[in-house]
Amino acid sequence: MTMRKYFCTFPQHLISEPIISHTLSARFGVIPNIRAASITDTLALVAVEIEGEEDAIDRSVVYMRERGVKVEEMRDGDDTPVA
Repeated sequence: MTMRKYFCTFPQHLISEPIISHTLSARFGVIPNIRAASITDTLALVAVEIEGEEDAIDRSVVYMRERGVKVEEMRDGDDTPVA
């Protein structure tokens, strides 16, 4: 199992959908762990760790991006997201 960290920016129309908390686990078999979040009426910023098989994590990220979520990978020791 692999674990990768991401910073996700959700647009207003996706804020109420359980994409991280339910869909990623149910659809791709990964384990998401929300580490921090800031949510307003118009925007959600979420730091999440995703654990699972490499392919499943990759498919999860593709799914979120296809839905309109901006997903940036966070590397250990680097404060700058990798697009």
